Amino acid sequence: MTTPPETLPLDEHLCFAMYSANIAFNRLYRPVLDELGTTYPQYLVLSVLWETDGRTIGEIADRLSLESSTVTPLVKRLETPGSLGRARNPGDARQVNVSLTGKGRAIRARAKCLTETLLDRSGLPVAEMVRLNRDVAALRDA
Repeated sequence: MTTPPETLPLDEHLCFAMYSANIAFNRLYRPVLDELGTTYPQYLVLSVLWETDGRTIGEIADRLSLESSTVTPLVKRLETPGSLGRARNPGDARQVNVSLTGKGRAIRARAKCLTETLLDRSGLPVAEMVRLNRDVAALRDA
């Protein structure tokens, strides 16, 4: 890069590429998520529970790099249609345990098409998509 950073056009800002890619993902996923009756943040909560069911609000928040106060309303909205259940931890009333219901587990099979849609629409081979994911995660972690 020979252009000084303060004069870069918007399209050369990595943060803008990441931001606009996120918007594109949301547009791509929206029809499927609407069909599933969920939002993308709610889908992420379900994904955490599909990895390991029976987590606390705090564990879900940690996994998503969010605050518990952000996750709680998502969990409540998923509880309303019966996708998951909440219960206070009998050993520590400050903790709320969250578990999938049969309906919540069933959404997983229907959500599988999100990955297929992304792969299809991206035009990238699976190996390239895996590499890109690894690179973005490394950037995030750095």
